[in-house]
Amino acid sequence: MSVRRLAEVQPESFAFTPENEARCAKEIAKYPPGRQASAVLSLLWLAQRQNGRWLPKPAIEKVAAMLGMPPIRVLEIATFYTMFNLAPVGRYFVQFCGTTPCVLRGADAIKAVLERRIGPAGQVTADGLFSWIEVECLGACCNAPMVQINDDYYEDLTPENFDALLDKLAAGRPVKPGSQIGRRTSEPVGGLTSLTSLYGVDGRSGPQTYRGSPGYDPPSPEPVSDKD
Repeated sequence: MSVRRLAEVQPESFAFTPENEARCAKEIAKYPPGRQASAVLSLLWLAQRQNGRWLPKPAIEKVAAMLGMPPIRVLEIATFYTMFNLAPVGRYFVQFCGTTPCVLRGADAIKAVLERRIGPAGQVTADGLFSWIEVECLGACCNAPMVQINDDYYEDLTPENFDALLDKLAAGRPVKPGSQIGRRTSEPVGGLTSLTSLYGVDGRSGPQTYRGSPGYDPPSPEPVSDKD
């Protein structure tokens, strides 16, 4: 694992909003007295979301004080888990999957788009809109190559459709998460090739056609043998 350090430039202070203070209290209340440290991941996550998707040192110290933990213990947690960003990120934070299945499906070309459009990994664009990092497997190998942008997955990427996706984000236009070539979930590109009697009876694939859904025609029951 690479060394993870706090950003050199830090805000002077951090305070939770009243709404997030209440959410913190709710998280802490889930644990018995003396075990409030168990809420540390939840509180750090709330702090990061409130602070533009990155976690500053004053927020780490604030969480430590709320949970009665030494600040160094909370710092250890924040620097260990890569879900916490220790430096500012763009409004659209791109996590690029560079693991083997994505690379075999053309991830290097997607990485080249990121380097051309945004710059080196970890750098925020001058307008504050974009930044990116390379991560390990994000679990969407069937639809590789893919990236995660903020909370959503964008799959079946090509240099052309990824460029178009970034253009839309930059212009503030709506984008559609998921497959960028019209694939449904992680099914074959041409549609289902098996279990079509269960999942494709209305011309659409997916579990919404299963058992009692409109268009579902239940199969005839299997004959029962006297020996059963």
